[in-house]
Amino acid sequence: MNGKKILFVSSELVPYLPQNPVSLMSYEAPRMVNSNGGQIRIFMPRYGNINERRHQLHEVIRLSGMNLVINDMDMPLIIKVASIPKERIQVYFIDNDEYFKRKATFTDKEGNLFPDNDERAIFFAKGVVETVKKLNWSPDIIHVHGWMASMLPLYLREYYADEPIFADSKIVTSVYNKGFEGELDSKMIEKIQFDGLDKDKMVSLEQPNYNNLLKTALDYSDAIILASEEISEDLAKHIEGLNKPTLPYVSFQETEEAYTNFYNNEVLK
Repeated sequence: MNGKKILFVSSELVPYLPQNPVSLMSYEAPRMVNSNGGQIRIFMPRYGNINERRHQLHEVIRLSGMNLVINDMDMPLIIKVASIPKERIQVYFIDNDEYFKRKATFTDKEGNLFPDNDERAIFFAKGVVETVKKLNWSPDIIHVHGWMASMLPLYLREYYADEPIFADSKIVTSVYNKGFEGELDSKMIEKIQFDGLDKDKMVSLEQPNYNNLLKTALDYSDAIILASEEISEDLAKHIEGLNKPTLPYVSFQETEEAYTNFYNNEVLK
């Protein structure tokens, strides 16, 4: 991985959120690339339950200040950064008071999905791309983890299709069995259409459940990693039909060698 640039875009990341398969692998994969001579950037949402003082988050004024239009509304983009000290890894946080100030990640106290999770996912995707453009950092690989990041491949390949900084970037999406019950807002597809995207390019989102969000991400990815030992039959069948380079599930201990080989030999070939 020496000198290769890899952008990690994740719904969750330790140590900022509790450990689970997504948050742990979203930390482990960048650490692995970092220790093997690669260059990395990590992006995640700045949820309100992340302790800014303890983790020493601070706003980056030169990157903040633009507005993103979500469903015909101007939403200010705030960028914060923090470092994972023992790994010397910097993390960029996509923030907006309307979407991420609440003291929770995806659901309220009763376990109900937030009604604007669809807009939060769209904002996160656009916010990542706009920030990377400002950084003028052209990634060789963009690795997506978790459903809140699932709109990134669609937006990158359709809405930002003419951005030269991403012209040679390859998208990898990891598939986890950690999703959510129910569906996001039924008008999600209309909100994406507002950005000029063709409805025919995202038919899965007419029913925006976890599997269909992942299917949309996978449709616009160049390669796939199975990050859970078991995934739904529906997703497995969809992946099989795509005929894209796919890394089967490997144990945590095998991750470093397997991911490195997959990046080098399948994604970047």
